[in-house]
Amino acid sequence: MKEKILTIVSTVILFIPWTILPFRTFQWALASPAAEIMITCYAVFMILGGAFTAFAYAGMRARSNLMKFCLVGNGLYAAFGLVALCMMWFG
Repeated sequence: MKEKILTIVSTVILFIPWTILPFRTFQWALASPAAEIMITCYAVFMILGGAFTAFAYAGMRARSNLMKFCLVGNGLYAAFGLVALCMMWFG
């Protein structure tokens, strides 16, 4: 049961970063302070989602096929989120 709950949470986390697309259609989301705040929040969420999925897969032994897919997807999200934060802070 614990394995299924972790898989469901990781699957939901996989789709949440795509919710930035409808937000970016609003004019206020393209303005300077709101855009940086939104990108930072989404990048941090993607990094935390990748860390959660990696912990659930390795530490909690949730190793279904869907969890493997979530691990790869959320791992890529975490890497891109880290790159986005580095570009905002250092570039």
